[in-house]
Amino acid sequence: MQLGQKPSLQGRIALVTGASRGIGRAAAIALAKAGAHVILTARTVGGLEETDDEIQKAGGSATLVPMNLRDGEAIDRLGASIYERWGKLDAFLGNAGVLGQLSPLAHLDPKTFQEVLEVNLTANWRLIRSLDPLLRLSDAGRVLFVTSGAARKHTAYWGAYAISKAALESLALTYAAECETTKVKVNLINPGPMRTAMRKKAMPGEDPDELPVPEDLAYRVVEMLSPTYDRNETVINFQK
Repeated sequence: MQLGQKPSLQGRIALVTGASRGIGRAAAIALAKAGAHVILTARTVGGLEETDDEIQKAGGSATLVPMNLRDGEAIDRLGASIYERWGKLDAFLGNAGVLGQLSPLAHLDPKTFQEVLEVNLTANWRLIRSLDPLLRLSDAGRVLFVTSGAARKHTAYWGAYAISKAALESLALTYAAECETTKVKVNLINPGPMRTAMRKKAMPGEDPDELPVPEDLAYRVVEMLSPTYDRNETVINFQK
């Protein structure tokens, strides 16, 4: 499929992490509008309900799964529950992430560093472990992870976040290589600077009105999770 076309995900099952706000919320709504039944995960029940309200207004459907991605056993149960209800998974957007603390590496609080690695990296490995059998049962399993330019810039004080995203890219591309001979395709997308709560926290002096909104990115996410998108091991830079 060429970028720019409007794909249909009618009847497909999609999972979105971090679906309560920002990129995850916008992507989940767009996936539902394209016809997918969307499994929404996030820690905040209220945020998930707000996303679900928008999906229902658009005529779509969703299943809400409040969960903490640092709970590995909950991730395992999620995979089992998806299998019991739908018998497969067609699309997975690994979007959830935390910024942590902008600080010199030597001053980082160990608990903060551990949290960033657990949410941005380990949880996605655990999700792969839980969801891989389900994605292989799809006729065209699609996986997309959200990365960041920080992974390759090596900017001072961004160590924890940058390290986690660099490792996430290695994780995703390794998984893509392992899926090369299957019907599963695995890719990464770098949104670039975007009007999100995380960006506001990292850049408090920046004018958010000058940044793209998550809804601008959502259509590209839908394209890359559609069954006709057949690229593998690709990192897409959205704003380039």
